[in-house]
Amino acid sequence: MNTKSPLDLDAVDTYLAANLSGYRGPLKVHKFDIGQSNPTFALETPDRTYVLRRKPMGKLLKSAHAVEREFRVQQALAGSDVPVPEMFLLCEDTSVIGSSFYVMEHLKGRVFLEPTLTGESNETRTAIMDEMNRVLAALHSVDIDAVGLADYGPSGNYFERQIARWTKQYHASETNKIAQMDALITGLEDALPEDDGQRSLVHGDYRIDNLMFERSGTRCIGVLDWELSTIGHPYADLAAVIMQWQLPPGPEGRGLAGIDRKTLGLPSDRDYIEQYCERRGLPEIKDFGFYLAFNFFRMAAILQGVYKRALDGNASHPGRAKLFGDYVPLFAQHGLSALDA
Repeated sequence: MNTKSPLDLDAVDTYLAANLSGYRGPLKVHKFDIGQSNPTFALETPDRTYVLRRKPMGKLLKSAHAVEREFRVQQALAGSDVPVPEMFLLCEDTSVIGSSFYVMEHLKGRVFLEPTLTGESNETRTAIMDEMNRVLAALHSVDIDAVGLADYGPSGNYFERQIARWTKQYHASETNKIAQMDALITGLEDALPEDDGQRSLVHGDYRIDNLMFERSGTRCIGVLDWELSTIGHPYADLAAVIMQWQLPPGPEGRGLAGIDRKTLGLPSDRDYIEQYCERRGLPEIKDFGFYLAFNFFRMAAILQGVYKRALDGNASHPGRAKLFGDYVPLFAQHGLSALDA
């Protein structure tokens, strides 16, 4: 277990024994090598395995690492067309382990770290990407009033609100001036489209490695990592998929840049967008470059925050997080290029 993200097993065991029906220790823990933002643990008991997700230790930016929101949205989606793990309990008493946390079902499936889906057949790749598209359309079709999420995000222009929020958080984490980020912030503010009235649940970080699929099939069994979810504009999620695909392949970019997608059974950007629009009954999306640029900007701001936490000694994986500082100007430049396209 990472000593930078300690988990008091005795405290967790005592709390779960008192608050989680059916729980029985003793308890063993394993820290997942995921969850750069919110440390995530497997809690192994004689009867079953749970997953615990907590806020990181140390001083945090306001509204960041909102495990309470993650719990709420996944609980609301139970039984919907959007697959999520079962939520068991939320603990907001920071005296238990030093931060808020929640406990959820441990799903048994597979996660693909890269959209190249290495090792899979062309038929499987095509089916997985189609399922990813289907789930995204289903997510944006959720009746937010019916599931109790109408107040999960404010009304108004989502992109205007998000640009202001991430600009503020970026400046709060700023370690040195980055000309590309300053230019991208100005460019996004100048290119902001008028609000078209679309208001839906958005995941905020929708990509292949935040989905879990059944072990021997192509059905998605869980959408994970809801920290950035809110009520907003669905094109932000769609553009997030395309953003990742425009990055280089491999462990750093996890993208599809330079990949001959057709020979691998993978959709083009255009095909994926058209499939999504067809599923939701939408016309062609105009000025898609803005939505793409927004995602590059937000990811750059997130990476800057991870980098700052690493410098402060509060990152979940400090060594890897410190490398993220180098990526901030690169993501910002991608955003500028998308705006100019």
